[in-house]
Amino acid sequence: MPQRTRLHDEHCAIAQALDVVGDWWTLLIVRDAARGVHRFDALQRELGMSRKVLAERLKLLVETGVLTREPYQDRPVRYEYRLTPRGRALLPVLIALQDWGDTWVLGEGETMATATESSGETERVRELVGTKVPELHLTDLDGEVRDPVSAATPYTVLYCFPGAYARKESYPPGWAGIPGAPGCTLESCTYRDQLAEFTAAGATVHGVSTQRPDEQRAFADKERLRFPLLSDADLTLTAALRLPTFRTAGVSRLKRLTLVVDRDRTVIEALYPITDIEASVTAALEAVRRAGS
Repeated sequence: MPQRTRLHDEHCAIAQALDVVGDWWTLLIVRDAARGVHRFDALQRELGMSRKVLAERLKLLVETGVLTREPYQDRPVRYEYRLTPRGRALLPVLIALQDWGDTWVLGEGETMATATESSGETERVRELVGTKVPELHLTDLDGEVRDPVSAATPYTVLYCFPGAYARKESYPPGWAGIPGAPGCTLESCTYRDQLAEFTAAGATVHGVSTQRPDEQRAFADKERLRFPLLSDADLTLTAALRLPTFRTAGVSRLKRLTLVVDRDRTVIEALYPITDIEASVTAALEAVRRAGS
């Protein structure tokens, strides 16, 4: 392994953390492990790095408890590399870096819950079409873990929204002034009112936000929603799909977008940016009907 410069400020948590994940290849390995890329050859193919360098970085991440090595084949023995709880705790760091890059490197520095048609994050979301949603679990309104992709219907509509609350005073200060943030109640109620049409077309509807389950339950009860809202408060789905976020009131929040996913977990439609909420619900229904026909 090449010589690494140690950061000796033992009382600085930033310095100590960088001693583990300060190398940029290391964070990209964590990023891809969160996306469901677990095997050595797949990681090497995704990252385009040399096998020697990848082996060194994986060894470091296993030694520091960020990844665990689990055998998936006996003869010869081959391993998968999966995030540990310590590794999953890095997901907010990855999302913060992505948010900073979208805002200040690819964008103009403005806090937004949407994007322009020509933005890099729009291209990133649309490139999800044809990719698979990794197997993961989110927390529903009752505190139970649930797969965001339904196995009971041919299609799942995942509409991701910034945040919706039962009481107006619960919204963060300045919410109405953030482009793309208002409209979450309209979106959820539009899906509620058209739920029978989605069901008839063979689709399950799930709403996803980074809110706590208790906040989602209060909102769902108030608006009498008849489908699950799922909490991605730990950013598992957000990191897995590199979904765009913005930050306000100290919380990373999903920008408004909609994914249509088939039973095989393949994304068949990605709607982003969403500028007309009611039209986006119609577009999602049309995508399900096209796929079903």
